Amino acid sequence: MRRTTRRRPTGPRRATFAAVALILGGGGLVATNIYASATEGSDGASAQTGGATIDCPDVGAKLTEVPDAARADVDNELAALDGQTAEAYQQLREATPEQRQDTGFTDESIMNPLKDKRGGTIEKIAVAIGNAGERPEGLEALAGCELTVPEEQPEGGQAGNGPVAADFTDITEVQPNVQAPAAGAGASRGTFTTSCGVNENGVFNSDNVIVAPGVSNGAHHFHDYIGNQANDAFASDEDLAAADTSCENPGDKSSYYWPVLRLQNGTQEQDANAPGGGIEGNAGEIVTPREVTLTFQGSPTGDVTAMPRLLRIITGDAKAFVNGTANANASWSCTGFEDRQLKDKYPLCPDGSDVVRTFKFQSCWDGRNIDSANHRTHVAFAAADGSCPAGFRAVPQLVQRIVYDVDAPSLEDGGRTKPLFAVDSFPEQLHKPVTDHGDFINVFDEDLMREMVDCINEGRQCDGGALPEEPQQPEEPQETDQPEQPGETQQPEEPQETGQPEQSDEPQEPADPTPTGDDGDGGETEPVTQAPPAARPSDKAPANETPANETPADEAPSDGADKPKTYVTPSATRTGEAPAEAVGTATASPTENAAPVGAEQSPVAGTEPQTVGGGLADTGAELWPAAAGSVLVLVGFVLLRRIRRDA
Repeated sequence: MRRTTRRRPTGPRRATFAAVALILGGGGLVATNIYASATEGSDGASAQTGGATIDCPDVGAKLTEVPDAARADVDNELAALDGQTAEAYQQLREATPEQRQDTGFTDESIMNPLKDKRGGTIEKIAVAIGNAGERPEGLEALAGCELTVPEEQPEGGQAGNGPVAADFTDITEVQPNVQAPAAGAGASRGTFTTSCGVNENGVFNSDNVIVAPGVSNGAHHFHDYIGNQANDAFASDEDLAAADTSCENPGDKSSYYWPVLRLQNGTQEQDANAPGGGIEGNAGEIVTPREVTLTFQGSPTGDVTAMPRLLRIITGDAKAFVNGTANANASWSCTGFEDRQLKDKYPLCPDGSDVVRTFKFQSCWDGRNIDSANHRTHVAFAAADGSCPAGFRAVPQLVQRIVYDVDAPSLEDGGRTKPLFAVDSFPEQLHKPVTDHGDFINVFDEDLMREMVDCINEGRQCDGGALPEEPQQPEEPQETDQPEQPGETQQPEEPQETGQPEQSDEPQEPADPTPTGDDGDGGETEPVTQAPPAARPSDKAPANETPANETPADEAPSDGADKPKTYVTPSATRTGEAPAEAVGTATASPTENAAPVGAEQSPVAGTEPQTVGGGLADTGAELWPAAAGSVLVLVGFVLLRRIRRDA
């Protein structure tokens, strides 16, 4: 049995876990006591609805044009519609099984009142739009909802509304179905990766600041959040810009979020009796991802342009089970089998293989809007050939990959031996995998976004976490590598025989020294390339530079182990291949072309400082006194010979 990680939100994380929550209902706010401790004996039974579902038309999906002046009012009323559906589910939970089967009771007590509330809210939407522009027609037909009550309790999750065995399939029985899009000659082939953790901080809520800004519990299911740490329903653009981030590169304050994955194992999280949690059928143990990968990639037809700051994108459809699969986009698979992707089933992975969720976000932008009324029409997916619709431009495409270490559930006993798993969903969506979705708000620093675009268009593979916050200063040790007067540095090398006996009568010996390091007969003089390690300048390399014996960040292993954080110049962020001009920065010690080793040696009698492999190591002040001494020695030899001859 592989281990899963449970993380229970603690403290005043969100109002969701407070003693009192506000639930939208009937156009107003109803205070409800929702606090329940995981140790108080709640078994989740109150969340069961006997498998009944309430299918309501998605009004928001029909609103493709909403004037800016009406946008806030429309968003609030759309959230009210979801709140009314949630209230109806609460009434179903409180009804007995016999009452649920009684059409007269459900129509009179639940469905007709729901239709009336929805009709009033839809009228408010139409009025708000009409006051700022052209009133939409036909919305009133969307007020009615359909109740489905199965005759028998389905075998499913602990909340009684899914998942069921039919929602799973064996990945080994699925045929490969993934084809890489053909890239043209002008394709932007680079990638840019940002690392923002796996929500180890335990940031959850049932809000959705994109779809229902300013509305608590606007999503009616729980989200994992990584990146921006201030993302809730009430976060303004200024709040997002000023927030902390879980991303390695502080220039990425974007918000990445998705529905949590839960094990249906009877565990009572702190949201067991809370809106968005058990009250709305989202029960069980929240599983923390094992790995999350966020990659931005290019276009198969040409260059990409920068995303506008605060661009909002939703991929997939949280209501696809009711709305249909036109906007469904999440894919499910298993590690080792990712050439086989599932849209409407959860995968049963073999031993040693993990569950994988993948989201590919829209990669075409209309060039004007950072959001739209239905949160879809301002962005679009590229066509099969990679081209964007007319009037749209290609932007970096976010590909989000989430990996979970969970076992394949035991379907034969309804998950009793090994529990079923499922994503959180709206109550009526029954936790179907086709309802999976992901949300993204671009809060990249504009300079980092430009770096991303350059990286992708130039065909590089960049790790955003390895990019510096500020341009690095030139490496100081290299500034003294080359001598200003290389010709003169050879002067001190001439006299190598200062230790010869005075009685030597061979006048040519002082003029014919043996090259340093070799006495000409296979013997050795003082070695000039074996400086003690402690004397090497590389041992004192600047803290922000990569040591010579350390793997650069862009070549570090990708096995999940912690990698050293290496800050290099932006031009040296390729994976496996650095530009020639950046080799000394990104892939080599700053001393590989720095001061010569011989210049750092301790002085040895009879051996002058050398300049092998470079120029002056420190300054000429250390060498010219030695050169002058050599001249004096030569003069001494001449005087000595004359004295002897005169004698």
